[in-house]
Amino acid sequence: MTPAAPSSTYRLQLSAAFPLAAAAELTAYLRDLGAGAVYLSPVLRASAGSTHGYDVVDPTRMDDERGGEAGWQALVEAARAHGLRIVVDLVPNHQGVADPEQNPAWQDLLRHGPASKYAGWFDVDWPAGRLLLPVLGPPDTIELDGDALVAGGLRYPLAPDTEPRPGDTAADVHDRQFYELADARRGETDLAYRRFFAVSSLAGVRVEDPEVAAATHERILRWVDDDGVDGLRVDHPDGLADPVGYLRRLRSQAPDAWILAEKILEPGEELPDWPVDGTTGYDALAEVGPLFVDPAAEPALDRLYRSVTGDELDWPTHALIGKRAVATTILRSEFHRLARLAPSVPQAFAALTELAVSFPVYRSYLPSSGAEHLDAAFAAARRRRPALEAAFDALAPRLTDPSDELCVRFQQTTGAVTAKGVEDTAAYRYARFVALNEVGGDPARFGLGLDDFHAAQEARVRRAPRSMTTLSTHDTKRGEDVRARLAVLAEVPEEWGRLVRLLAAEAPLPDAAAGYLLWQTVAGIGLDQRDRLHTYATKALREAGTVTTWADPDEEVEAAVHAALDALADRPELRAAVDGFVDLIRPHGWSNALGQKLVQLTMPGVPDVYQGTEGWDDSLVDPDNRRPVDFARLRALLTQADAADARPPVDASGAAKVWVLSQALRLRRDRPDLFTAYRRVPVHGPASDHAVVFDRGGAVTVATRLPVGLAARGGWADTVAELPDGLVDVLTGRPVGGGPVRLADLLGHYPVALLAPPA
Repeated sequence: MTPAAPSSTYRLQLSAAFPLAAAAELTAYLRDLGAGAVYLSPVLRASAGSTHGYDVVDPTRMDDERGGEAGWQALVEAARAHGLRIVVDLVPNHQGVADPEQNPAWQDLLRHGPASKYAGWFDVDWPAGRLLLPVLGPPDTIELDGDALVAGGLRYPLAPDTEPRPGDTAADVHDRQFYELADARRGETDLAYRRFFAVSSLAGVRVEDPEVAAATHERILRWVDDDGVDGLRVDHPDGLADPVGYLRRLRSQAPDAWILAEKILEPGEELPDWPVDGTTGYDALAEVGPLFVDPAAEPALDRLYRSVTGDELDWPTHALIGKRAVATTILRSEFHRLARLAPSVPQAFAALTELAVSFPVYRSYLPSSGAEHLDAAFAAARRRRPALEAAFDALAPRLTDPSDELCVRFQQTTGAVTAKGVEDTAAYRYARFVALNEVGGDPARFGLGLDDFHAAQEARVRRAPRSMTTLSTHDTKRGEDVRARLAVLAEVPEEWGRLVRLLAAEAPLPDAAAGYLLWQTVAGIGLDQRDRLHTYATKALREAGTVTTWADPDEEVEAAVHAALDALADRPELRAAVDGFVDLIRPHGWSNALGQKLVQLTMPGVPDVYQGTEGWDDSLVDPDNRRPVDFARLRALLTQADAADARPPVDASGAAKVWVLSQALRLRRDRPDLFTAYRRVPVHGPASDHAVVFDRGGAVTVATRLPVGLAARGGWADTVAELPDGLVDVLTGRPVGGGPVRLADLLGHYPVALLAPPA
């Protein structure tokens, strides 16, 4: 049976401030908006105060802060009452272990060590010695308090028969435990348990063990069996020892569910042959966003970036440097663990590190797929490090044998190196055009032409018609409308260059590349939210790790950066220059935002709307994109548009985006038969390169791209699209004749149109 997919999803980020009861109250609005499913962030019990829910501490219970069982039942009833399906985010790879008292399984593991009934739950290398917990900061001391050791305000259990004896100090008792409380920095080198990336407070879970999978998924499967949950989003399957085995088991237990894998596909990479319906949409984002970037601007913007920053490195080099940086610092302990599995191989640590750095995608999935990627890694590593030839030769047979623990562990590790080295390091260092520096994107490819876009959609409708599409998630580096505005920079390179050179001269930053990234950020969101800019700047600088880091923050440098940003707002001549430039690009950014949104909502796949993005959204990277959403305002905009059938203007209110999005979602929900195919619609005339037009099997999408260039050439002129007969633009209510239709007439009110036969 083919799992049924919703017509669309609407992602909600749950927290104590926005619990399940609030989500339940929102279901009527989501129905009116046209959403097909409410898509929830994790709902199992997470660490106290967690704002995201990915640090699950008890997978057998609903999270009380997010509403608990009562809130869950209220949400289920409300969703069903309003015709919404339910999709839930689940976290099989890791659990939150920051506070042992909150996680019963981890608490028992610390108390009983390898004899714990939960010893099989967590991915611990017990032969390496005591379980090192890198939790101590410089002022922390270890003290005794009854039946626990206390450090940093947290309590750690004592093993049986290790209570204090006469004359014992806290250190004496500590030495008798199965764990060692250690300086936080030792997590980089001495850690003996698998974690989520470099986050030591998230411990890896061994769901490859059927008993562990059963124990940690019992509540999840009851969602499907008892509560009728329709979809499951699997977080970070690349961290698992056996992703395909896990997904096969999940599919067998939830055969009719819509299952998505949060899999980041590198350019040209295809989803492995997994029993899932698709990905969470970063591959779609990488097709849509660049379509609105002018490839012709690459030489000019490349020269500008090089001249202002002095950065002569290309993107692949930055990616390689970033991967090497994290593999040899914050992820170093992972390679020590790998090397312990190959004690007879000389220089195993160095060779394994080089192979991971050389891996061209996130990971392989031997024996089912990825052998060619491992081959490519070996070839590249051998070229770069010929002195390690003997080690590579010794490791090759083991890393190609999926029954070998070294092979399994290595596959789990390469994804972390890529995620941290590329997404969280290189993407903050290489700032040539940050609208392209997105998860799953390719900053080396400057824009995407119409031919490549249409070819990608023709492939998508064949291979992944039920995969999710998205433009914004809780993990994107900047919100979709920020990227849409930044895309305009490629159309105004001279004006952008003048502003950049002024800011470089009058408000320089300690790191020129960071300055270039932050000036683009200012262009994307403006200067009116100083605190948000400061917070973002601090995170961006520390992620880049060139002048300050998370481990060793340089407060002087960070303060200097904040002062430089403040100067843009406080000095009248700089403020005028920035505001003038933002005013110049803003309306074109709105055009891009509506265009890319309509394309994403109507292209092959199941469109997701991230909370709040039905209106204009200027979010940056997390936690900025988890700010509270003003749903009352958005609801009012939708109600006003519906009541008056007002065709709201494209202006600062964002009402036009609410209108376009709601009309697209409603059409997909109410008339799914119009979205079953994909055909590129021919466009002829002098401005044909500015039109994205496709027919989904009855519904036709028309969107404007490169609006500055379109205006410069005098508009659409005699450009026409070859349209079917008998259509109506659902955005304006206007009937549209068939045959060659002038785009100047069709796009007179909005830069987009959505055409369908009358109902």
